[in-house]
Amino acid sequence: MVFKRRDKRPIWKIVVELFYPRGGWLRAAQYVRHRLHRLPDPPHKISRGIWAGVFTTFTPFYGLHFVIAAILAFVMQGNIIAALLATFFGNPLTYLPIGIICLKTGHWLLGTEFDPEHVERSLGSKFADAGSDLWHNITTTFSGGQPDWEGLSVFYDEVFFPYLIGGLIPGIIAATVSYYLAVPLIQAYQHRRKGRIRAKLDTIKAKRAAAKAKDRAAGK
Repeated sequence: MVFKRRDKRPIWKIVVELFYPRGGWLRAAQYVRHRLHRLPDPPHKISRGIWAGVFTTFTPFYGLHFVIAAILAFVMQGNIIAALLATFFGNPLTYLPIGIICLKTGHWLLGTEFDPEHVERSLGSKFADAGSDLWHNITTTFSGGQPDWEGLSVFYDEVFFPYLIGGLIPGIIAATVSYYLAVPLIQAYQHRRKGRIRAKLDTIKAKRAAAKAKDRAAGK
């Protein structure tokens, strides 16, 4: 295969790079910023995509963030690639604080009590446990057994629903701030890039004109 890696990475290296990518998170953030700046759409359309991607990271639909961000960007007439890149706002370094903020806000809005002990374990582990319970119940149903939905019910009441409700306000705030920061930055970058391209074209034209003049002079 053309795109197959020559050096097969071991499992431990894949896990490590998930939490700390090659070159570090600063380089990864610079890469995402570079790709966003070079998108061909107008700044407002790219920024709408960024809004969709950042907002999606405050939702509890882990594993579906790309899909949700793309749908939101499509509905908002934003740049879908920008939305997918902006979902990297949520990463292993930010998911825990985002989750705590969403849970605290959700329990406050619902008038329920938020127990800090619930976040001692990774939120990702809790979602994984819920997914495992769901899969177990589905297989049990088809095999003729009796599924147990109590664990999933507790997860929905204590984690998923408060997270879903609580993520709306901070998600809208973070996404809107990102939008208004992105518009002028992308505008400035695109203007500079157009200026550099125009300057290169002018240089090429000047060289061609000089070459033609030299050829005419040599012909005389």
